[in-house]
Amino acid sequence: MASGTAGTPVETASVDADLEAYRRELTGYCYRMLGSLPDAEDAVQEALARAWRASDRFEGRSSVRTWLYRITTNVCMDELRGRQRRVRPMDLAGPSTVAQAELVALPDGRWLEPAPDGHVLPSSDDPAEQLAQRESVRLAFVAALQHLPARQRAVLLLRDVLRWRAAEVATLLETSVAAVNSALQRARATLDERAPGEADVLDPLDEDQQRLLGRYLDAFEQYDMDALRALLHEDATQDMPPYDLWLRGREEVIGWMLGPGAECEGSRLVPTAANGLPAFGQYRRSASGDGHEPWALQVVEIRDGEVVALHAFLDTGRLFPLFGLPARL
Repeated sequence: MASGTAGTPVETASVDADLEAYRRELTGYCYRMLGSLPDAEDAVQEALARAWRASDRFEGRSSVRTWLYRITTNVCMDELRGRQRRVRPMDLAGPSTVAQAELVALPDGRWLEPAPDGHVLPSSDDPAEQLAQRESVRLAFVAALQHLPARQRAVLLLRDVLRWRAAEVATLLETSVAAVNSALQRARATLDERAPGEADVLDPLDEDQQRLLGRYLDAFEQYDMDALRALLHEDATQDMPPYDLWLRGREEVIGWMLGPGAECEGSRLVPTAANGLPAFGQYRRSASGDGHEPWALQVVEIRDGEVVALHAFLDTGRLFPLFGLPARL
């Protein structure tokens, strides 16, 4: 089996196993390209099917990895052609206030969707590498990528995230090194303009971070708004896809919790992780009074010891099984 470095030839035996070994990293690449895990998984399945059908014609002039990324990139390019980019509520309009809040649901296909780390990040025993990988799937970074043309998106991911050499990317895209460098320069400039918000990725070894998350869990489950207010940054944001509403400001978030969101009192939280960030499965009290039922996947952004963003994804029927969260508490 090829090692996956550029220039390594491939053995043609055990084709299915050889191709399957790359599924997770290809899924992570497609997720960053497409902004949706289901779309990414479909794209990888199509790419692997194309590779399997063409395996007898593979001559080993490049590595298996390069060959698969070429096929996968073409699949993503086809998928992106003519379709709307995935967005977050803050990409569509300015913030609302609790007093003005209107819950308008937009089609599922519009939203940037969360993904479990285990589906999109390769395993690593190196803690530093794990943190770097988590940084590359943060919601804000993936959202910023969606503003790039498809070709620039691919170039930036291959060069800056996967660390390919310019010549390798040029070969994959069948273009020149100069064109790759130009596309990369334009992509970086766009990302600089978009300035993806900074946040601390999940680090189970960071005791301060773990204490902060414990305080957040306690404050939310006890619905102690004074305790929650103490954790929020003054410009903290909150959004709730599939609704286009989003709020900015500590007092607006607390106002929502005490107003339209007051039915969340009595919720329970189950820790998980999404997009390299801490997350919780939120379960609200059942209307029957018997247990708790899924309500939202909360993705929490932290910076410098404060909560700076709360993202509540409400499609629990699809997301909770994906994240291995129980169907009921």
